[in-house]
Amino acid sequence: MAKAINHSGTFYPDYKAANPDFSPETFQCAEATVVALLDTATTSDHPGMLLGKVQSGKTRTFISVLALAFDNGYDIAVVLTKNSKALIDQTAKRLHAEFAQFVDDGELEIYDIMHAPTSFSAFELESKLIFVAKKQDDNLRRLINLFRSNPAMASSRTLVIDDEADNASIGYTKKAGLIEANKIAAQISELRSVIEASSFLQVTATPYSLYLQPSEIEVANIASFKPTRPAFTQLVPVPGEYVGGDTYFGESALSASDTLESLIHHTVDHLEFGRLKRHDGRAFKLDDVLTAKQIEGYRRALVTFVVGGCIQRINGVAAGEKVKKLRYSFLLHSEAGKDAHKWQEKLTTAIVERLAEAASADASIFSTLVDEAYQDLSKSLLLDHKPVPPKAAVTAAVKEALKGQHITIAKVNSDDDVAALLDNSGQLKLRSPLNIFIGGQVLDRGVTLANLIGFYYGRRPNKFQQDTVLQHSRMYGYRRPDLAVTRFHTSKGIRHAMAQMEDFDQSLRAAIESGGDQAVQFIRKAANGTIVPCSPNKILIATTQTLRPHKRILPIGFQTFHRTGANGIGKAVEQIDATVKQVCGFNASEPKIVPVQIALDLLDQIAPTLDFPEDDAPPFDWDAAKAALIHLSQQHSDPSKRGKVLLWAAKDRDSSRLAAASSHVTYIETPDSRKTEGLMALQHAIETPILFLLRQNGAEDKGWRGTPFYWPVIRAQAKTPTTIYTSETVD
Repeated sequence: MAKAINHSGTFYPDYKAANPDFSPETFQCAEATVVALLDTATTSDHPGMLLGKVQSGKTRTFISVLALAFDNGYDIAVVLTKNSKALIDQTAKRLHAEFAQFVDDGELEIYDIMHAPTSFSAFELESKLIFVAKKQDDNLRRLINLFRSNPAMASSRTLVIDDEADNASIGYTKKAGLIEANKIAAQISELRSVIEASSFLQVTATPYSLYLQPSEIEVANIASFKPTRPAFTQLVPVPGEYVGGDTYFGESALSASDTLESLIHHTVDHLEFGRLKRHDGRAFKLDDVLTAKQIEGYRRALVTFVVGGCIQRINGVAAGEKVKKLRYSFLLHSEAGKDAHKWQEKLTTAIVERLAEAASADASIFSTLVDEAYQDLSKSLLLDHKPVPPKAAVTAAVKEALKGQHITIAKVNSDDDVAALLDNSGQLKLRSPLNIFIGGQVLDRGVTLANLIGFYYGRRPNKFQQDTVLQHSRMYGYRRPDLAVTRFHTSKGIRHAMAQMEDFDQSLRAAIESGGDQAVQFIRKAANGTIVPCSPNKILIATTQTLRPHKRILPIGFQTFHRTGANGIGKAVEQIDATVKQVCGFNASEPKIVPVQIALDLLDQIAPTLDFPEDDAPPFDWDAAKAALIHLSQQHSDPSKRGKVLLWAAKDRDSSRLAAASSHVTYIETPDSRKTEGLMALQHAIETPILFLLRQNGAEDKGWRGTPFYWPVIRAQAKTPTTIYTSETVD
């Protein structure tokens, strides 16, 4: 039975009254979290979890938790932050601002651990205490020593809040074949053992390294190390004005037709990222930045940002807003190196200067670039029912912005840079109407860019790590009013990886909402080809597949081989034709139930007929697709019906290879239709997955090579348990 909590103490009522703009759901979440902390044994290996989304209001929620906790028996709070001087300063300032009335009244003291006294008197301990510490060796050692040398503090009821809990808190490395806990993780584990009466609350938007740890792990460098897995999870409420992964990568964003969400996306040639890493005078000259094809994507991104910012300023003034407050930002994040940032600053400056020169001269290139951006943004403004200012007014505003030096370019590649640029609210300060920020890894967790309407993203790690890349998504947040002029510029490959991340994120959250993280299955392929459970402590997107109800798995961006010749596919397709006719026929009224091995054999026959010639086409892992189908076939509630799949085939389909030129996507992603295959899956694929084999005519005028081929589509059944699959093998 849940314990009753005190809502009328010294802190919580006044804190609520001082923050009337907080939603009722925020306070309800805080109250539910404190109830759970009091009611649940949040032991050192099972802390509570406050799970939000990137830039969704997690900080205001955990501060609300602190206020209520102080009224319910907690005397001390420890807030652990990312290892960043700028962010520890930001956190301390935020806490001082939020709790100013209680600090003034002597009811509360807030300390940066590196500037805190080494001992506290009994009188001082009569007030509540908050210690802010970086997840860094010296900070944590001082914190541990403080509690260890002050028995009265060590015995006080303490709430430890680990902000960005997956960042540095968790981690293992392998040395000489032995698994060792990372030093920071070990120190946090030690801190948990020093405090006698404590509760632990972890706050994050990227919980993958927490939920996905094994429940038992032996490490070589610590006698006793306890993995950190959530004992309970509270979801931070996400209001309608929040813009996140679903907006950028949900169903509307993936639509081949124009939607507000799909128009956000602008595809960049992946080869362009290399040109933004270093200057190669053989590729293009700085004098040609307004026309060089080699940087077309970045130039378009900058011009669209300037035009979009001017449109918002025109509309804002018309709505009665103060013009000085109408400021907007753009972020370039493609490289981590400082030399690359120096070149990007030089290139960006050159584009802005040449654009200003072209505007002054009324050059045709200026009109062409502005008109292209204006036409693009007009489409989304109309879809969002927002005013579209006359083109002449927008062009004049762009000229004025260029002439009046309304554009600021700032390079941000160190903690010191961030600290110098942060305003009192923890956001990068917008010094002018249009602000262009160039940076890398430092611009991730905790750093917010106000009114971000342009984001050029080109980070290309060897493996996309879920929590890292999501924290790069600075375009998430409360940005609904600016959505119509927001544009996200990246390559097809990166966009595909980020869409997979959103799929994973939604699946994990849905499982948590429906019954906690235990509802998620984690599987991988063993060396002998079987599917076995696994508990990875990090998710690497390049090798991960998420399975959930009605999930579609299909190749995209491929080309066929020719009918004849060395790699001719004519005979292979004829053999598939014969098998399909024998097993299920074409265009049947309902699908046929067949052993999963028949479906696997058909996929094996289809795979060699499809070619993936594009460097930036979304990768397709045939082994992962087959392993997923095997797993799905074993999920039927009736054991006698396991190991089966539904099979249905169609012929004379005429899907195109490429999407329309005006589309945000390059390749057609929907060879199956909702009315036919979608409806059939809903009617029949309840406990058994279905494999659609769509025989395409492959006409040249549709972008193919003039030969028929099969396009396979796997759809998970309605009763699919949420499953995370990695194709990495394990002995």
